[in-house]
Amino acid sequence: MANASKIFRNNYLEYASYVIKDRAIPYLEDGFKPVQRRIIHTMIEMDDGRFHKVANIVGQVMKYHPHGDASIGDALVSLANSKYFIDTQGNFGNILTGDPAAAVRYIEARILPFAKKVLFSPEITKYIPSYDGRNQEVEVFRAKLPVILLLGANGISVTMSTRILPHNPIEVIEAVKSAIKGEPFTLYPDFQTGGIVDVSEYNDGKGKVTIRSKVTVDEKGGRLVIEEVPFGITTDELIADIDRNVRLGKIKISNINDFTSHSANIELVLSRGADPNQELKSLYAYTKAETSISLSPIVIDNNRPREMTVTEIVQHHALSLIDILKDELNIEKSHHLENLQSRTLDRIFIEERIYKKIEEMKSAEDVKKAVVDGLAPFENEFVRPVSDKDIERLLSLPIKRISLFDIEKNRKEIEEIHKNIQKTDYNLVHIKSYAYSVLDDIKKALPSSSERKTKVEQFEKIDVRSVVKRSLSLRYDNESGQLGYEVKGEELFKISEYDKILIITKDGSYRIENAPDKIYVGKGVLYVGIADKDELKNIVFTLILQEKDTKILVIKRTQILSWTLGKLYTLLPSTGKFKILKLSTLNDAEILMTFKSQRVKPKNSYFSEFLVKNPSSQGTVLTRNEVAQIKIRKLLDGEKINKSDDNPSLFKGDDNG
Repeated sequence: MANASKIFRNNYLEYASYVIKDRAIPYLEDGFKPVQRRIIHTMIEMDDGRFHKVANIVGQVMKYHPHGDASIGDALVSLANSKYFIDTQGNFGNILTGDPAAAVRYIEARILPFAKKVLFSPEITKYIPSYDGRNQEVEVFRAKLPVILLLGANGISVTMSTRILPHNPIEVIEAVKSAIKGEPFTLYPDFQTGGIVDVSEYNDGKGKVTIRSKVTVDEKGGRLVIEEVPFGITTDELIADIDRNVRLGKIKISNINDFTSHSANIELVLSRGADPNQELKSLYAYTKAETSISLSPIVIDNNRPREMTVTEIVQHHALSLIDILKDELNIEKSHHLENLQSRTLDRIFIEERIYKKIEEMKSAEDVKKAVVDGLAPFENEFVRPVSDKDIERLLSLPIKRISLFDIEKNRKEIEEIHKNIQKTDYNLVHIKSYAYSVLDDIKKALPSSSERKTKVEQFEKIDVRSVVKRSLSLRYDNESGQLGYEVKGEELFKISEYDKILIITKDGSYRIENAPDKIYVGKGVLYVGIADKDELKNIVFTLILQEKDTKILVIKRTQILSWTLGKLYTLLPSTGKFKILKLSTLNDAEILMTFKSQRVKPKNSYFSEFLVKNPSSQGTVLTRNEVAQIKIRKLLDGEKINKSDDNPSLFKGDDNG
């Protein structure tokens, strides 16, 4: 058993680690999940400037990705719709309406220059074997920008999830510049679908945001026009949600017209007499025209999941960019030095006629020695010591090139190489200034439509209860024991779906439930009312209880002011077998009792004679004689001060029970 537990534990940990790193959580370094990275790697490999069938791209990606073509195709379409890395041709769907892309055999794509500028640096990129060992794939791109903030991320894995919102690329580039300078910066989300975002609780990417549709109010025309929708909500979803709330009577709209194409355009024609500004509040309160998104910025950093703020991500990439540029410049310098070595060797080999000295040599060793000896006097002119590879290259020079060698041209080329080396050295010394120029160059490669689309604005939160309309009919069917606003039966009163309902049944139990569409409460319900604490402060429940064995009558007056939603409570005393004879919500009334024994005279009492106690109290003995009849009479005006209760309930008369 112990071995089995160990096996399950180890396998679970391996599975969890796999899902977190290889499926759900993006990497900090390049902002990609593995399937996205493999798509970009493949498209860079295939790049010839022309469009490729997406079906062909998907097939090539499968060399690296072992999870099937459907997941690759979906990821490619999603990546393409970000507009940063992939150029498209054909129907890639509509992020506004939610319409899907055409089949992969009908659409085409190619890599954009922006992707290469940000990601492609093969000489400093680490490659690893693919899953089957036949190919080499990118372990992680060394991205020059925090791609994760451009694309955003959403993923759920074992025990954790990530949620990062997309940001404006121009603002991200400027933030990286500020981080390099050590200056403060602030970044807020930006969405392709536009809308209005409240970032007062953004908390540097670890809190939440509230997003609203951009809505124009046409008071003269009696309509609302939705021009931008919240991030993650399609126009079809929004229209369906609005239509549902119209049917529930929450929003007064007579007609919905959808004119959405390249931009959102949903016309809501208001019902006659409706106030446009009030209906706008209802639209935000009830529908997906306003939505909140909670954030969890989890990334893979050094092969481990880590929570990072937006500021930390930008600062990490600012340092990373400096390292990347240093590595690229050093490699560039090494290329210049190798080029200088080759040009210098060629010049000396030809100018000093060293090639002539090898004509009479009898063996390869003699030939090599003649070259080495011929170059020896000029060793101070070389970038590095002459290697065997250098000698092999000189010996392979064709006679035509030797005979046509242009000394002046070679000299100019060497001068140009020296200038390039000096420029590279200058950039290494002034690496921050060079980084700014690289970022400016990347900015120029951005798509033309990269300006901010989402307006940042702090708006007042709409309390649903402030605009709620009690338009739902709460009904009770005594035959089936069903209660709710979707039940067929007698209407008790109007409620909203945000109300809480107090239910007292004939067995003395009570509970508080959210406004039900349909729930079973049993037959013979004694009381149903709205459980609003402010309203319940004015309601006193008076119960006349009888002990089944001794026939003793007990009166109990109580208020229900606290509860746990859905929990079952009892109003009956904890000792004895009691049943409820009468239940009333009158503030004061007369209790009229007649008894089975002729020797006992009729008796009357008043509610006000008894104290109001908590629901768990035992009550007060009203009479120990067995009653024949008991009535509750509402006091007439002037008899007693009567504070009648106007809380909607199941009761219709004064004598309740």
